[in-house]
Amino acid sequence: MGKKKFLIIPSVIVELHKLADSADSIRRQKGRLGLDNIDAVKHIKNIKAEVLKSEPKDNEVDYKLISLAKNLGAKIVTVDFNLNKVAKAKGVAVLNVNELASAVKTAVLPSDRLEIQINSLGTAKGQGVGYLKDGTMVVVEGGAILKGKNAEVIVHRVLQTAAGKMIFARPANHKLET
Repeated sequence: MGKKKFLIIPSVIVELHKLADSADSIRRQKGRLGLDNIDAVKHIKNIKAEVLKSEPKDNEVDYKLISLAKNLGAKIVTVDFNLNKVAKAKGVAVLNVNELASAVKTAVLPSDRLEIQINSLGTAKGQGVGYLKDGTMVVVEGGAILKGKNAEVIVHRVLQTAAGKMIFARPANHKLET
């Protein structure tokens, strides 16, 4: 069996580059991870990764991907929940990387200890937010004071959604304000 082709449209590279240059540290981290992952795919033995020189003329990146996949009879590989839904509605096969990762990754359970960097503030008062290496969001109650620092946290709840997994934790070595 020959190498599988992994096609990347130029707009995806442009979008990831913009994210990687973002002033927002979380967006910047996601953009860099996306660019790193494209580079990693290029080094997989049985995959021929190629950035196309041209792409469909649709206005939005998602619709360019759907058009190209439809015209080539290809599948879309994505972590984008909305792209996943729209592509399926238009009859294009999709491999949702979040679903694949959920099927194969080790479960995080309440009372597990994790080491994460608190990158930003959460939506509720006192929350800090960090990410596991696989991109899973960890909301740390009482973690706002740890923003910009590495922290050991204890998981107290795990929420699985169609868009991915969210982990709720508390600092392991810090007292929470009451």
